[in-house]
Amino acid sequence: MKRLDSLSFLIVVFLLVINGLVWFQIVFNDSVTRTSFYFLDVGQGDGTLGVFEGGAKFLVDAGPGAKTVSALQEVLGTNDKYIDLVFITHPQLDHFGGLNFVLDRYELGAVVINGREVDLPEWTELLEELEGREIPILTLGAEDRISYRDHLVDFLSPDGAQIQSAELNDGSLVSLITTPEAKVLLTGDISANIEKYLLEKFEGGELAADILKVPHHGSKYSSSEDFIRAVRPKIAIIEVGKNNYGHPTEEVLRRLQANNVKVFRTDVLGNIKTEFSLDRISVFTP
Repeated sequence: MKRLDSLSFLIVVFLLVINGLVWFQIVFNDSVTRTSFYFLDVGQGDGTLGVFEGGAKFLVDAGPGAKTVSALQEVLGTNDKYIDLVFITHPQLDHFGGLNFVLDRYELGAVVINGREVDLPEWTELLEELEGREIPILTLGAEDRISYRDHLVDFLSPDGAQIQSAELNDGSLVSLITTPEAKVLLTGDISANIEKYLLEKFEGGELAADILKVPHHGSKYSSSEDFIRAVRPKIAIIEVGKNNYGHPTEEVLRRLQANNVKVFRTDVLGNIKTEFSLDRISVFTP
């Protein structure tokens, strides 16, 4: 994979991007000795917090509303008020609406977006708010990479054609996070046709991950049989809340079960913590 963007997390981080050099401070927490992922109960939407060994924190999507802040405080406590990076997988309210509330509570190092332009007032207002606060906005996509110590975040999708798709979901940032102990695949709201694209582009086990964030809240139009078999997850997390869409669908739940994948749901369990060590992945629920 081509490395276009890299983060070397020092006391001050320098990030070289196409339009110039931006920098922001990383708050170290060397007491963090294991990498953890928290799949947050944000309602009908996505919100995933990664905390790497060494303390770097990144939030992938921010749910639809204020519930994201309470979920983060449950995980981080009330004194931690800094998040290094936020990725918004695509500009739909159930993925970015809560960021306005996060901004009221947390200082952010930078925000990563997919670059899709949409005629949505809330999205325009959010971008203007970020610019007003002088928070760097970085546009990333397929073949970009972020690195932190011996951890990698590889963006597998979208490419230029997918960004222009009439279906906003198909432009979702898809990221494969690789740590020394495990791999996590975060999929936004991609549908089966993007899954097919990924299967054709990445062969020979490149999509394999220990943890899969199930695409599109368990929609029947995602999580195809071939995709699940290629990823081969041990654990599947469904980020979902009360909804009228039938998420997660019985078709998806059956496919995951047939492939011996252990399923955890935020609407049933609340915040879900996964913690990595060399010989196991531990899952903690309230």
